[in-house]
Amino acid sequence: MPSLKDIKKRISSVKNTRQITKAMKMVSAAKLRRAQEAVVAARPYSNKMLEVLSSLALREDPEAHPLLQQREKTKGLVIVITGDRGLCGGFNANLSKAAERFMRENPEGYGSLELLCIGRKGNDYLKRRRGMSIAKVYEHLFGAGQVTYPTAALLGQEAVELFQAGGYDGVFLIYNAFRSAIAQEITIRQVLPIVPKQVPEGTHVPDYLHEPNAQEVLKQLLPKHVEVQIFRALLESVAAEHGARMSAMDSASKNASEMIGKLTLQYNRARQAAITKELMEIISGAEAIK
Repeated sequence: MPSLKDIKKRISSVKNTRQITKAMKMVSAAKLRRAQEAVVAARPYSNKMLEVLSSLALREDPEAHPLLQQREKTKGLVIVITGDRGLCGGFNANLSKAAERFMRENPEGYGSLELLCIGRKGNDYLKRRRGMSIAKVYEHLFGAGQVTYPTAALLGQEAVELFQAGGYDGVFLIYNAFRSAIAQEITIRQVLPIVPKQVPEGTHVPDYLHEPNAQEVLKQLLPKHVEVQIFRALLESVAAEHGARMSAMDSASKNASEMIGKLTLQYNRARQAAITKELMEIISGAEAIK
């Protein structure tokens, strides 16, 4: 049975841990508010751009631009966005497992798939799994937890260049979409080539006039579309990570409080037992003297 000193030391240790988890929860809550505002602001533009370009891809010849070309599925690139830090519940583990499952099942039927990992946690998990081919890793892109468009633009340009050069025949994004502070949704989205909008069979598809011409419009919009989709995925992932960490730290703080209560009860019982024992010894000594 642990001594009173050991129990007291354990209570002090758990109290210190609770202070840390409460502080982390407050920091994540403050960051979550800003990240959520950024996500909500980016979604309408991203959704409308995706809708417009999907509609445009339906009307245009796939040969009008390289990013519209549906090639033979020889090699694909999967961009996985995770966090650089832990202590956020199953945020990183669940996404990494989903990425591994997607790579193994290969539902799109590519000859081979390679990974581009954004975030240390995803790389740490996937590099230890047999058969996972990691082409590139980016870590600590967001030192202050802030996503900037220039960073997303560089990632988007790299994906476009690799696709246009023929290195990959398809590019996919896997990330945690932010739904609420306690809910994240694992999202798998094809970024390249642009998938034409689905319309019911027999529906008339009107044509549009482009100014100055369709090729120039596509040349400007399609690379920008890839950058915007990656930017949105990064924003969603960062907001979801803050939400997951806030929930995890809240649960940890509650568990710490429960543990402190149990340890305090154990301490009081041990102290009471020690006092009772001392009293019994005093009484026994007094009786012996008589």
